[in-house]
Amino acid sequence: MTDYQDDSLPDGMISKSQRKRDMDALQDLGKELVELSKDTLKKMQLPEDLLTAILDYKRFTAHGALRRQLQYIGKLMRDIDAEPIRQYLLVIKGESSEHIAWQHLLERWRERLMSDDKMSAAFINDFPGTDPQQLRTLIRNARKEQAENKPPKSFRLLFQLIKQAIPEPGKPRAQQDEQANEYGEDE
Repeated sequence: MTDYQDDSLPDGMISKSQRKRDMDALQDLGKELVELSKDTLKKMQLPEDLLTAILDYKRFTAHGALRRQLQYIGKLMRDIDAEPIRQYLLVIKGESSEHIAWQHLLERWRERLMSDDKMSAAFINDFPGTDPQQLRTLIRNARKEQAENKPPKSFRLLFQLIKQAIPEPGKPRAQQDEQANEYGEDE
């Protein structure tokens, strides 16, 4: 079979067709961004001009204006690294295997802590920033709630404590702290 790939381009050069595909991919990523809420967009810490362009898109109603604004958003995205945005969108959609694996890790730790008293020492050893007294209190209260069939308040708080101790992959620590404060007791 004959390979029709053009090998005449020097190393490091990208064909015009590839550049066009890359620009279309960035424009498609821009389409996904314009569908997000304003609050979600602000949490993503996008460059100011890109955020403004996305918010402007939401104000427009004419088809031509929307199309041109999407092209402009794609153009702005050429100057930034789009991979963190892609990863964040995968997390939002629940499609990130890394995020899912992290959530499973949190659940496994909670199950281990609930089942065996020796695991609290192992957890504190692995994550020294954890307050041992708070951890033991939450474990004790969560076990008591389960035994008495009460609402799982401490069970959820234990999950939040574990979530704060084990950093989510791919997110800066400051952003994780903001989310922990925002969600409070919810899981």
